[in-house]
Amino acid sequence: QVQFVESGGGLVQPGGSLRLSCAASGFSLDDYAIGWFRQASGNEREGVLCISRSDGSVYYADSVKGRFTISRDNAKNTVYLQMNSLKPEDTAVYYCARRVSRYCSASMGAYRYWGQGTQVTVSS
Repeated sequence: QVQFVESGGGLVQPGGSLRLSCAASGFSLDDYAIGWFRQASGNEREGVLCISRSDGSVYYADSVKGRFTISRDNAKNTVYLQMNSLKPEDTAVYYCARRVSRYCSASMGAYRYWGQGTQVTVSS
């Protein structure tokens, strides 16, 4: 059974950092593309970053380039989203998701399995 446990969200001041974790079970991370998405209140869910063995790291949100990075620890079967220089506009619920393919995609519909989401709030 494919499952994700997300953690690491919270309240942080502008300019601060957070690291989100997405611990996977039921499959090996190395075999599939894993994406991070976010959804701010009243907005559609948008792709942020994706990682796969085939594509490496792929950015889908220009606004996070230079500030966010994605990585994975295959031994822990966990994907991370390191978020630095956070801005109030980064406030959202962040989700990790898995494709059935090893290739990344920016489309939410291309991901079959989703975590429960973790809230990130950037505010002073």
